[in-house]
Amino acid sequence: MSGSIKQYERLMQVILAPYISEKGTSIGEAHNQTIFRVVRNATKSEIKAAIEMIWKDQNIKVEKVQTMNVKGKQKRFGRYLGNRSNWKKAIVSIKEGQELSFTNLPSVGVK
Repeated sequence: MSGSIKQYERLMQVILAPYISEKGTSIGEAHNQTIFRVVRNATKSEIKAAIEMIWKDQNIKVEKVQTMNVKGKQKRFGRYLGNRSNWKKAIVSIKEGQELSFTNLPSVGVK
């Protein structure tokens, strides 16, 4: 029982936020894909399991997950240079005919 709770907690921490951009919106419309910001040590199988768990009420099935590491930009703060943190992006392909709805996300709980 303790192992399944730890796995559930890990999956709830994998997805940080949807990544909304002009390019991401065009990809989503053309190829039925959604872009998410995920933790840097997340694996493709963890991302797939997390998406399917969060949207299990809508019976969402993930076809494919593509990940990429995004290098943080160099920024200037007055006369000092600083760097933003590196982060990981996941492009998630959903099966044909399905759509992720962000408006009414279900409350996910341990059963």
